[in-house]
Amino acid sequence: MENRGELLENLEKLHTTELGAERIKRNLSLHTDNVVEWCRGEITSSGAQIERKGKNWYVSADACVITVNAGSYTIITAHNIRGQNP
Repeated sequence: MENRGELLENLEKLHTTELGAERIKRNLSLHTDNVVEWCRGEITSSGAQIERKGKNWYVSADACVITVNAGSYTIITAHNIRGQNP
C-alpha cells in the first residue's frame, strides 16, 4: 500500500466531472447527487484498501472499486466487485 496516506491527506482535492459522476451513479446504482462526498466516505471507511498502481489510486471498499487519478485527484470511475452489491 504505497503512500496510502498521500490520498487520505488530499481528500479535499477529490473531484469528478459531470460525466464521471453520471458514470459512477450508473455503475453503482447510487441514489445520491453528491458522488464526490459518497466516494470520500468510502475512501475513509475503516475497511477501505488503498493501492497505487501507476498513475491511479484504486480503493476497494464495500464491494466496489473506486479509481482516482493520482496527479489530479479526479475520481475517474467506480465499479461493483463482481458478485457483490455495495
